[in-house]
Amino acid sequence: MKIQYSASKSQSQNRPGWAISFRHPLLKDGKGKPGKKRHRGLGTEDAAQADKLVGQMNALLGNESWWSAGKRAEAELNFDKIVVNAFFDDLQAGRFSPEAVREKVIPMPGAEEGYARILFVGTTGAGKTSLVRQLIGSDPDIDRFPSTAPAKTTIADLEAIQATGSFSAVITFFSEFQIQTYVEECLMAASLAAFDGLADAKIAERLLSHSDQKFRLSYVLGAWPESSVDEDEFSFDEEQDQTALTTIDNEQGAVRLMEFVECIKVIAANAEKHLRSELGTDFDNFLLTDRDAIESWFEEAIFDQSTHCAELFYDTTIDLMSEIQLRFNAIAKGNLHRANSGWPENWQFSCDNRDEFIREVRWFSSNYWPEFGRLLTPIVQGIRVKGPLFPSFAELQPKLVLIDGQGLGHTPDSSTSVPAEITRKFGLADVILLVDNAQQPMLAAPQSVLRIVASSGHHHKLAIAFTHFDQIKGDNLRSLDDKRAHVMGSVVQAISSLRDIIGAPVAKAVEQTLLNRCFMLGGIERRNDKLPPKSAEYVRSQLTRLISLFEKSIEPVIPPDAAPIYDPTGIGFAVRDAVTKFLGPWMAKLGLVSYSGSHREHYNRIKALNRRIAGEMGEEYDSLRPVSDLVARLSESISLFLDKPTAWTTTPIDESQAEAAISRVRRNISSEIHEIALDRMIRLQLGEWRKAFEFKGRGSATYRSNALRNIYEAAAPLPDTVMTASASQFVLSIRKLMVDAIKEAGGEIRLAESMT
Repeated sequence: MKIQYSASKSQSQNRPGWAISFRHPLLKDGKGKPGKKRHRGLGTEDAAQADKLVGQMNALLGNESWWSAGKRAEAELNFDKIVVNAFFDDLQAGRFSPEAVREKVIPMPGAEEGYARILFVGTTGAGKTSLVRQLIGSDPDIDRFPSTAPAKTTIADLEAIQATGSFSAVITFFSEFQIQTYVEECLMAASLAAFDGLADAKIAERLLSHSDQKFRLSYVLGAWPESSVDEDEFSFDEEQDQTALTTIDNEQGAVRLMEFVECIKVIAANAEKHLRSELGTDFDNFLLTDRDAIESWFEEAIFDQSTHCAELFYDTTIDLMSEIQLRFNAIAKGNLHRANSGWPENWQFSCDNRDEFIREVRWFSSNYWPEFGRLLTPIVQGIRVKGPLFPSFAELQPKLVLIDGQGLGHTPDSSTSVPAEITRKFGLADVILLVDNAQQPMLAAPQSVLRIVASSGHHHKLAIAFTHFDQIKGDNLRSLDDKRAHVMGSVVQAISSLRDIIGAPVAKAVEQTLLNRCFMLGGIERRNDKLPPKSAEYVRSQLTRLISLFEKSIEPVIPPDAAPIYDPTGIGFAVRDAVTKFLGPWMAKLGLVSYSGSHREHYNRIKALNRRIAGEMGEEYDSLRPVSDLVARLSESISLFLDKPTAWTTTPIDESQAEAAISRVRRNISSEIHEIALDRMIRLQLGEWRKAFEFKGRGSATYRSNALRNIYEAAAPLPDTVMTASASQFVLSIRKLMVDAIKEAGGEIRLAESMT
């Protein structure tokens, strides 16, 4: 049956004026179906004017001849601008790029301007941000910028450019669609809590904190009034309390949260009522015997456009989104730039006063609990700052760009891949600084970094900063040398354990590179002048050496004269090895086979990954990273192939020159392989991902797992004796990539018989 689209007007109790709501016929919702719900302010408090604009939207919705991005210019001649913007904005070619906005406002300098770019990588809580604070002279007791915490603090990228002159900042935000998705997931989790009959505080907890801990509505909406907070987890100290919320603000926020919890309970009650009417007496049986099916049906009832609870859920989502937008109205300084929809896209600010600068930027990065209810931290996608952000522990003014992002998870499996968002930046960086905890050095996540850095040919950029070095204890560790030897032993052991994966030659090169590129740091969470004198002097010397390494990283390197020659026959075997190592763990994660070292993922996590990809909101969910996994396994298998050239254009002087020549090939491959993996895994199969997300009800988890298996096997088909067309095309695409990379590095491709 053909869907009839229509618009309606509504008023928010917290905002003056009318807004329009409609389902867009050309935009797909999170389930990949046409009819994404849109909500846009009309900019008028006049009901008659609002009715006129709603009538214009209904004219657009009722005539399919308008349903094309190319009809915008003509529509502008026939309808009000606000109606045209609401319908056509999301249809325009090209996507908003936060990175491009930051680059346009504050260009990132590079080696040509004498700047070294430093990429910080490490596990959550290892001390990446504390180290950044030391390098930009941020006082941990007063500035508290950027924010730190033992758990995930923010998912925003931070880019700090050290330069003389005034201070400037550009901050970009996640899209309205991305934030609405997070809000819907939090609201769904809270609705399930209400369905389970949990206390109001638990319902609020599910609403205010996303399950992956990356998105916290509590920062924006405030904490539940009954919750207790351990202040030690958060950023600012008590002397900053003059900016904290007033009692009235807190009371208003608490009342609003209570209203949301009541709405959630109504949503849950309506969804349960709908399910009971659909399932009859089977409802209670399913509740006892198949909880997964009940949860799936519960979600379907809430998203079903024909149910009353769907409208309640949508209205509550819009109210929550309105609350988020209201917080931006409190921004008093700088320039806030919004999209046509009114959603903020970026904020820009400049001044000459350091304290003022830090204070204003902090609203977008803080996790200080007394300010909960006003902070914008969860909405921020990236922060770029520039100015005299120099170290305070020494009279230094280095020219550095410090790039810090989200931390790696504490995964028990060293084969877990590093997010593609990080690995794509390897080529951009002059130094890849792995920050690790010296108390428990080189566990699974740091080993994953070693694997991908080495196999992608960037090991010459690698350095390691070990934090908490001062907290290493042991009866057998009497001196600094003993402690350093203990930590370095873990490095050597980690590299040795990866020899079979990344290849012995590159493992040896990594080990040699790191001998003089490991730094032992302690007390970096405090001001250097507050440490004991001998400790302060030692840490200063390590930090000064680290900065010196950064500065030298942009010195030109003479490329090796020698270049490798390869027989392409082995490329198919390398691809087969990579595909086997990729598919095995993923089939286990989908619950379809057993595979050593991998376990079945909860169906909700698989569904969350499916939703991210189907809704074009990203390529991964938490530690589920199919694209990154495919890139990593291909990089590792190709690295092993590249380790053994059949000949050389010129005989290398020594092993180090040979490894340098091969690493050039690895880097050329690394720069392109992400695109191949992204194309095959997601772009070319977006329709299949959307079909997989449509499964619902009992057995949907199994159906979805089988659908994803088909997607993975189509993206990375296993080469065999009898090649399918898909497998042949896959091998040929990798072969072309490798041949081009080898030739670009000055190498050659020759069949074995041509070399005899």
